[in-house]
Amino acid sequence: MLENIAYVLLLLWAIGLMTSYTMGGLIHVLLVVALVLVILRLVQGRRVI
Repeated sequence: MLENIAYVLLLLWAIGLMTSYTMGGLIHVLLVVALVLVILRLVQGRRVI
C-alpha cells in the first residue's frame, strides 16, 4: 500500500514539473513525502519466515 502511494505521489510530482502551473512548494512536498515512503518501505522490507 505504501509503495502504491509513493508511486502516485511521484507521478503527480513529475506531472507538476512538466506543466507550467505549480502550486508553490506543494509539488516538492509531495516529492519529499514520496521519498520518505519509499525509504520506509525499503527499511521495513518483507520479512521472510
